[in-house]
Amino acid sequence: MAAWLGLTPRQHSTGGKQKLLGISKRGNKQLRCLLVHCARSILRFKHKYSDTAFGNWIALMQQNKTFNVATVALANKLARIAWAVLRKNEEFILA
Repeated sequence: MAAWLGLTPRQHSTGGKQKLLGISKRGNKQLRCLLVHCARSILRFKHKYSDTAFGNWIALMQQNKTFNVATVALANKLARIAWAVLRKNEEFILA
C-alpha cells in the first residue's frame, strides 16, 4: 500500500547496482499528504509515545535519520498500519 501511495523511494538500477531516489509521489496525493502531515505531528509530539515500542522506534529513527527522512519513514509505517487494520478488521492498540 505504501508503494501505491508513493511513500517508498523510487529505484533505478543498472548493472546490478541499485540507486534509491526520492519518494515516487505516485498514487493518491491527498492521502499521501494526510499521512505525511500526521507523521509530522507525531514527530512533534513524540513525548506522548515515549513509553511504547512505537515511541522507541520513532526515537531510534530520529537518531539515525534526518527529519524529512524520518517523516517519510513514519508516514510509510502509518500506511502499513492502516492497511493491516483494514485488512484484519481489528483495532490497533498502541502498546
